[in-house]
Amino acid sequence: QVQLVESGGGLVQAGGSRRLSCAASGNIFSIGVMGWYRQAPGKQRELVARIRASGRTYYADSVNGRFTISRDNARNTVFLQMNSLKPEDTAVYYCNAEITTTNGDAYSPWGPGTQVTVSS
Repeated sequence: QVQLVESGGGLVQAGGSRRLSCAASGNIFSIGVMGWYRQAPGKQRELVARIRASGRTYYADSVNGRFTISRDNARNTVFLQMNSLKPEDTAVYYCNAEITTTNGDAYSPWGPGTQVTVSS
């Protein structure tokens, strides 16, 4: 029906930057909140940032001022610009979105994740 696919992960040195993308595809009528989460080894998945269709954003305290979430509604895509990266930002980053299909069904799928590794 609908799916999300992340891209942009990789290895980066501390202090560097990385930009993640997540594209939604399928029988999409509308997308509400889109968000980025992350899960480090041995830890629970946590919310990093989210953005409403209106553009209103929320950031976790740990990334506020360093990360910026944005979206392109025409391309059903959400981005996460990560600056001043720290080793503790190392995690698998997942995308999530509230999607309504053309059939009127509601889904909240997750992408497969993309690994971000920050070396010290």
